[in-house]
Amino acid sequence: MPSRARKPPRQFGRIRQYRSGRWSAAYTDRNGRTHHSPETFDTNLDAMTWLALVRADLTHDRRLPDVSALQADLRDRQRPPKAFPCKGNLLKDYAKDWVDNRPLMPTTRALYGRLLSAYILPTFGNTPVSQITFAMVRAWNCEQRGTTGPCVAAKAYRLMKAVMETAVADDMITRNPCRIRGAGSEYPAERTVATMDQIFALADNVGERWRLLVLLAGFATLRPEELAALRRADIDVDHRLLRIRSASPELPNGRRATGRPKSRAGQRTVHLPAFLDDPLRLHMNRYAEPGPLGLVFVGEKGAPYRRSTFGRKFSAARTRVADLPASFTFYDLRHTGNTLLAQENTSLKDLMVRMGQSSARAALIYQHSTDDSQRELATKLDYRVRSRGGPGDKGRLRASG
Repeated sequence: MPSRARKPPRQFGRIRQYRSGRWSAAYTDRNGRTHHSPETFDTNLDAMTWLALVRADLTHDRRLPDVSALQADLRDRQRPPKAFPCKGNLLKDYAKDWVDNRPLMPTTRALYGRLLSAYILPTFGNTPVSQITFAMVRAWNCEQRGTTGPCVAAKAYRLMKAVMETAVADDMITRNPCRIRGAGSEYPAERTVATMDQIFALADNVGERWRLLVLLAGFATLRPEELAALRRADIDVDHRLLRIRSASPELPNGRRATGRPKSRAGQRTVHLPAFLDDPLRLHMNRYAEPGPLGLVFVGEKGAPYRRSTFGRKFSAARTRVADLPASFTFYDLRHTGNTLLAQENTSLKDLMVRMGQSSARAALIYQHSTDDSQRELATKLDYRVRSRGGPGDKGRLRASG
């Protein structure tokens, strides 16, 4: 005979939620009398737990538990552990622990330190985390946008929001006060794109020791920290290959933190154009350090080149290049090279590999539309319209011309 299906166990008690969002529980005893919980609960789980304890007490003939004590015990047991040990409830202590206990790149850690000390802690440093309100954040962000500019204000806001989001996870606050729509978005001005003649002019004016540095930044599209980490073993002169294995960003104190590139895509092999053969051989013979581990770019005294020292030479060379604005920076050379590659109908994947970018969004930044390309589009459209040869077209074109 087929076995009869088991009936689900009868549930003890019932739970109800009020419009206020709080919960209550009730049960019926053997005599048919209904008993309600003496207090309401914060969550559904609290109400269910109260019913479970009541049922256990009735089964073992014990006295009912105190509801307020039960709620306090539930809150203590359900509170998640701290993500990291915090020395205090003030934001300056909490934010310091937040930065110290994260695996950040040295440059990112230095950036967060500057943002905290210059823009966040002067306003919120001595304020307890639990007392920071939305109105305070809104007033602070408005002031920052007016004094430091929208880009710096957006960076500071994103950091502040990340710190407060962790405070929510640590159960220090119930809601993140950083919820201003669009406050963390940056809209920086478009970078300047140089011409090929301007890149060669910069390389000629910066001096023979630094000529290859400018050419590789512009035509191999290398980052400054990648150029600083190049060693003899990374360059195959005969086969025009350049291997990016590490990066050496310069910290605010002048020291360099050498390590792997910030993403896996940054480790790559770059093929060099043939016109760099002579500058490359000249530099490797005269200025690169000896030995396979010798640095390719060093200063006049044999030390790794510093941003401040080279920056003065670059600024002086920039003033001697015609039509190159004063806002053009050394990093704009990489931007220029990537834009030139994008204008050669390079596929997005090839552009990403050469740039060392892991996201298509970053590569799309270099899909510029310059005045020359817009003029070329207009010329192509003009040719297409004039070549139609339809009846009446020539007359209309002559009349409009």
